[in-house]
Amino acid sequence: MRSLASLRRFKPLALVTVGLAAVLMLPTSASADLQSDIQNAVQEFLDVGRTSVPRADCGPGSLPENGMQGDVTAADRDSGRSTQGYRCNMSFVGGFAGRGAGITSTSFEHCSYMGSFFPGDLISEGRGVQVVDASDPANPRPTANLTEPAMLAGTWESLKVNTARKLLVGTGVPVGTGVGYLSVYDISDCAHPRLLNPGPGTNMLMPLPITTHEGGFSPDGNTYWASGIAPGFVSAIDLSDPANPHVVWQGLTGIEAHGFGISADGNRMYISALGGFTVLDISAVQRRDPNPQVSHIGRVFWTDGWATQHSIPVTYNGKPYLYTVDEGGSGGVKLIDISDDTNPKVATKIKLEINLPQNLDSNIGSSMGGSAFAYESHYCTADRRDNPTALACGWISSGIRVFDVRDPFNIHEIAYFNPPARTGQNLSLWNSPHALASIIGVPLMSAPPAIRAVLEGQFNPSDALTPRTGRLAFGDVSTDWCLSPPEWRGSQLYVTCSDNGFMVLQLENDVYSPPADQESIVGS
Repeated sequence: MRSLASLRRFKPLALVTVGLAAVLMLPTSASADLQSDIQNAVQEFLDVGRTSVPRADCGPGSLPENGMQGDVTAADRDSGRSTQGYRCNMSFVGGFAGRGAGITSTSFEHCSYMGSFFPGDLISEGRGVQVVDASDPANPRPTANLTEPAMLAGTWESLKVNTARKLLVGTGVPVGTGVGYLSVYDISDCAHPRLLNPGPGTNMLMPLPITTHEGGFSPDGNTYWASGIAPGFVSAIDLSDPANPHVVWQGLTGIEAHGFGISADGNRMYISALGGFTVLDISAVQRRDPNPQVSHIGRVFWTDGWATQHSIPVTYNGKPYLYTVDEGGSGGVKLIDISDDTNPKVATKIKLEINLPQNLDSNIGSSMGGSAFAYESHYCTADRRDNPTALACGWISSGIRVFDVRDPFNIHEIAYFNPPARTGQNLSLWNSPHALASIIGVPLMSAPPAIRAVLEGQFNPSDALTPRTGRLAFGDVSTDWCLSPPEWRGSQLYVTCSDNGFMVLQLENDVYSPPADQESIVGS
C-alpha cells in the first residue's frame, strides 16, 4: 500500500511532465487525431521492457554464469570465482592486456587500436594509443604507440576507423569533454599508422574549433563528426584532404549530444539524447553545399534507459531499422523502425535478466563496490548492414554478449564471454577507466531504474543487501568493463575491455555461421 500511496503523490507532476514531453515528441506533420498521437507518444515514453531475451544454450567447453543472465553474483565476486571469468559457446584465443584499455577502442584488418584514458596513459610504458598486431591471433603484440596530443589527452569514445579510406581518427578528451585536438592516420599498413595532419588538429598551436566527447565517420569517410555532450554541440570536420581537416558545419542539436549512427547514404544522423535520439537531415553537409543547413526531422524519447549511446542503421528485407544502445539505466538495446524517419517507433527490445525491473534489487546488490557502471549495454556491432544475422555487444560488467538477430522479432542470445576479473589489481591498470573510476563504489548509472522499481513496489531491500552493500568507495575491480564495440572477423571477434585489454575470441559449438558479406557495422 505504501508504494501505491507514493505513486499517487507523484502522479500530478508525472502527468504534467509526460504531457509536455509528449507534445514535444510529436512530429511536425502530426495527424489531425492529436489525442491519439499524444497517447501513443506517452505510452512509448513510459514503456519499460519487462522481458529478457532467451538464454544461450551453453555447449561443451563452457563455464557458465552462476546466477541470472548477465549477473556476476556477490558470492562469486567475494569468493574470487569471478577471476576465472564466464564463457558460453565462446573461448579466448589470445590477447594483449597492457595496462588496460581506454573507454572505446577500434580495429582494422588484423590490427587493434587501444583507446587511451587520461591521465593514466601518461604514466604507462605504453603511452597514448597502443597499436596491436593480431596477425597471429594467439599472440597479439604491440607494434607502435600513437603519441600526438589528441592520443595522449585520452580518446574517450572518439577513436574510430573508416575502412573505405583506411583512416583512423581520434580526438583528445581529458575528462568528459575535450577541445581542439584531432589526429588523422593512414592505416594502409595497419600495424604502423602514419600521421597525415601534422598541422591543424595536431600542432598544439593549431587547434580546431571543436568540442568532443565522441566521434565517428560518415560512411564515405569524407566527414568526421565530433559531438561534445552538453549542450548538444556537434561539428562536421571535412577530411577530403586528411592533411587539412577543417570544420564545415557546427551547431546545437539539443540539450545533449552523445554518440550517433549515420545512414548508408550519409544523409541522416541519428544523434543520441539523454534518453532516445533525434533524426537530423545532414544531406547538405554530405553534398558540401555552401553554408549547409542541418534540420531536425524526427525524434523519439524514452525513460527505459538513459545516456543513449549510439545507433546502428540496418535493414530487414529492405525496411530500415536502427539498433540503438542505452549506456545507462538497464535500457539495453532497442530495435527502432525508421521507415518514417519523422516518427521513429520502438519495435522490440533486447535485455538480459539482470536488466529487468523486477531484478534491479539483485543488480544493485551484486554490483556495489564495482564503480559507477553495472550491467549496462554500451556499444554493439551488427555483422552486416542488410539482413544482419548477429549482433555482438559490449555489456559492461556482463562482458561480451552475442545475439542471433536473423528474425528481429525473435532475438535470442547464442554466446557470451565475460573475461576474468583482475580483482585487486587496480594500481597496475593505469590506462583502465574502470580501475581509475573505482574510487567510486556505487553503481550510479543504475539509480534511475532502481528508483522506478521502488515506486512500482518491485524493489526488495533484502535482495539488495549483500556483504558488498557497504562498499561505497574504492571498488575491487571484481568484474571487467567491456565498453568497446566487438568487431567481426569471421567466427572470431576482436574485443577490448577496460582491464583485460585487447582479446581475440572464438565463437564455438556451431552457434554462428559468418555470412559471405560479413562486415562490422557500428554505425559511425
